[in-house]
Amino acid sequence: MAASVETHRRPHPQPVMNDNQHSHRFHHPSVWGDFFLGFRPFSPAQCLSMKNKADVMKEELRATIVDSGSVDLPRKLELVDTLQRLGLDYHYGKEINDLLCGIHDAGDEARDLHTTALRFYLLRKQGFNVSPDVFLKFIDADGKIICNDTRSLLGMYNAAHVGTNGEETLSSAITYTKDHLERAVEQQTISPSILLDQVQRALETPLFRRPRRVEARHFISVYEGMSTRNDAILELAKLDFSILQALYCEELRALTLWWKGLQLQDHLSFARDRMVEMHFWMLGVLFEPQYSYGRIVLTKFFTFISIFDDIYDSYSTLEESRLLTMAMERWDQQAAEHLPGYMKFFYSKVLATMKVIEKDLDSQGNKHADYVKKLLIDATKCYYNEVKWREESDTPVTVEEHLRFSVPSSCCMHVACLAFVVIGASGDAIEWGMTYPKIMRASCVIGRVINDVASHEREQEQCYGERSVMSTVEACMEENNYTAKEDAYKKLRELIEESWMDINEELLKPDTVRPASPLLEAVVNSTRMLDFLYKDQDAYTDPRALKVVVDSIYVNPI
Repeated sequence: MAASVETHRRPHPQPVMNDNQHSHRFHHPSVWGDFFLGFRPFSPAQCLSMKNKADVMKEELRATIVDSGSVDLPRKLELVDTLQRLGLDYHYGKEINDLLCGIHDAGDEARDLHTTALRFYLLRKQGFNVSPDVFLKFIDADGKIICNDTRSLLGMYNAAHVGTNGEETLSSAITYTKDHLERAVEQQTISPSILLDQVQRALETPLFRRPRRVEARHFISVYEGMSTRNDAILELAKLDFSILQALYCEELRALTLWWKGLQLQDHLSFARDRMVEMHFWMLGVLFEPQYSYGRIVLTKFFTFISIFDDIYDSYSTLEESRLLTMAMERWDQQAAEHLPGYMKFFYSKVLATMKVIEKDLDSQGNKHADYVKKLLIDATKCYYNEVKWREESDTPVTVEEHLRFSVPSSCCMHVACLAFVVIGASGDAIEWGMTYPKIMRASCVIGRVINDVASHEREQEQCYGERSVMSTVEACMEENNYTAKEDAYKKLRELIEESWMDINEELLKPDTVRPASPLLEAVVNSTRMLDFLYKDQDAYTDPRALKVVVDSIYVNPI
C-alpha cells in the first residue's frame, strides 16, 4: 500500500543488484508477538452475561428512540449525536434514519447556532443536501459569526467540515471558528475541562473525520463525566464496547495462529510485522460484529499487501519485481519457478491463503469471492507500474502526473473494494469501485498525499547521499518552484482538504429518502483511518505510535 502502508520507496534510479546485494531497512519488530494467543478480556460466561443484558437494554433504548419523535428538536439531535459518538447507532439504523427524515422534513426550526449546526451536521452526514444558508442569520455584514459561545462555535466548526467545494459560507466559518477556538485554548478561557478536551480534539481532527471505534472509546469516558448523561445509554455503550472488544480479541487469536503458521519472518526479515496493527486498521473500515469473518479476510489480504509493498518498494530489483508481477498474473505454483527464494516462499503462502479465503466465501454464499484474487493481482500490477515508471522517468513531474501512478499504487481503492466484497455487494458495485469514481479517487489522493507528507523527512534522511525519493512532496516543490518543504506541505494539505470536500459532495443523496449506503460508508471509514494513521507520522510503520490506542480498543477494560 504505497500511499497508505508504505513509506520506504526505493531511490531512483537503482543499480541492478544480485541476491546478496539487496538493501536492508530494518523495521521495529512487532510490539505484540504472541500476546493475543493467551489474552481474553472476558471469560465465555462473562461474554454471555453481557450479551443477554445488552439485548434487553437495546430493546428498551429502541423504544426510547421511537418515542423521541415527540420531544423538542435539541433533544432529538443530542440523542442521535450521542448514539453515533458512543458507537451504538449501528443497532438503530432504521430508527435513526426515520428520526432524521422527520427533522429534515420539518424544516429549519433551530433558533440558536448550536442547534442549527448540529442539525446541519447530522443531516449532511445522513446524505441530506441541507443548504449552508441556514447559517446566514448568524453572520454579520463583515462575515463574522454573531456568537462567542465556545460550545456553539465548536458545533459550527464540526458542521463546516461536512461542506463541499464552493460553499464559501462554510469555508469562511472554518477559518473564523478555528481562529477563535485556538485563541480560547491558548488563553485558557474554556471551561469545563470536558469542553476543552472536545475543542482540542476537534482542532486536531474534526468530528466527521475520526475513526468510529477510536471516537467511541474516547467519548464513553467523556459522556460519563457529563451531568446530562443518560445512565442507561452509558451502561449499554460500555457493554456493547466490551462485547466487541472480546470479539476482536478472538479474531486476533485466530489471526496470530495463522501468522505464526506462515513463518514468513524467517524468509522476509526486511518486511514489517504488523498483523495486529493491520487488524486495527481494518476494524476501522468495518467494525460491526456481523463482519467478523470479513475483518479476518481484510487483515490477511492487507498483511500480504504490506509485504508486497516492502518487496516492490524497498527490497527487490526491477527484474525481480517484473518476475513477481508475471507470476501473480499466472496465479499457479509453477509460475514461481523463476522467482528468487524469498519470493518463491512468500508466493506459495499467498496462493494457499487466498484459495482458502475464496473457498470460505463461496461456502458462505458470497457470489463474488473471485474478486479477492483479482484485487490482489491488480495491486501487484499497480506496484510494478509505479516502480517501473520511477526507474524509467528522469524528467520532473507535476503532482497530477505523479498521482496518475501513485494513486493506484496507494491500494486505497483495494481496501474499499475488498470491503465491498465481504459486505456482499453486487458485482456491479465492486466494478464501479474499481473504476476509481470520484469518491474513491478522493480517498486515494488523501491516502497518498497525507502519507507522503508524514513520511517525507524520514525518507529523505534514509536516502542521504543518493538521489531523493520523488514523492508528491518533491513533485509539488518542482512544480511550484518551492525551496522550502513547508510550502509544499501547505499546498498539499490544501489538496487533502479539497479531496475531503469531494467525498462530502458524493455522500449527499437526492431528495428520495434512503439510508446511507454501507458501501460509501466503507470508503469514508477507510479514509478516516488513513487520516488517523498518517496525520502526524507513519504510525503503521512505527507500531510504538499506536500502542496506547490499540491497548484501549483491545486490551484495557472500559
